[in-house]
Amino acid sequence: MQTRHVVVWLDHSQAHVIHFNRDASEAEHIKAASKPHLHVKAQVNAGSGRTAEDRAYLDEVAAALKSAEAILLVGPASEKTVLYKHLLKHHAPVADKVVSVETVDHPSDGQLLAFARKYFLASDRMRLGV
Repeated sequence: MQTRHVVVWLDHSQAHVIHFNRDASEAEHIKAASKPHLHVKAQVNAGSGRTAEDRAYLDEVAAALKSAEAILLVGPASEKTVLYKHLLKHHAPVADKVVSVETVDHPSDGQLLAFARKYFLASDRMRLGV
């Protein structure tokens, strides 16, 4: 299927990558190797409370985006920004295709696709001056 647009919803444990065009879509789900667990005891300075970046997971998501012409990154928390920074540092040609980073809760793939189609309809019109 020839697609131009890709939307990626991700959090720290999984990514939903949907390649789509006006008539069709293909979804791929990528799971992180392991879910990070934070253990912080009360009254104890346990550091920043952040887990290390899962580079293999982020690289796998980046590989799924290589054929896109325009990418929308979405998610409920900071992982979408972590991915974008990772793309800038390690996959600059893919990062150049990111048109926006948006906060989106936990949609179904159908809701995600509808959101992305609506977003790109408006975005494409603005870029093309329509």
